[in-house]
Amino acid sequence: MAFDKALRRKRIQRIIRTKVAGTPERPRLSVFRSNTGIYAQIIDDTAGRTLAAASSKQVTAEGGNGVALAAAVGRQLAVVAQEKGITKVVFDRSGYLYHGRVKSLAEGAREGGLNF
Repeated sequence: MAFDKALRRKRIQRIIRTKVAGTPERPRLSVFRSNTGIYAQIIDDTAGRTLAAASSKQVTAEGGNGVALAAAVGRQLAVVAQEKGITKVVFDRSGYLYHGRVKSLAEGAREGGLNF
């Protein structure tokens, strides 16, 4: 059987979701990375609601490359979350490796004031 990145990511994602869940006190910060953009949501899994969201489609960044744009998305998400009174979250990388755009988004969210 050939190596399939999508199947590998889904398997890792399933393992992560058994360990990481969002509560009203510490919602889950979920990341989705596509070829054209990066998206982040803060989710309360007990209520099944998205509390805050940000994407690269809404944000502009200096430099324009993916890493700088991801950091800007993280900072924007932190601003939206703090307006709604959210300061502590649990980070869910959704099966992606913690480097590049995913790491940059996490660091941007930390700069913006989210704790995880």
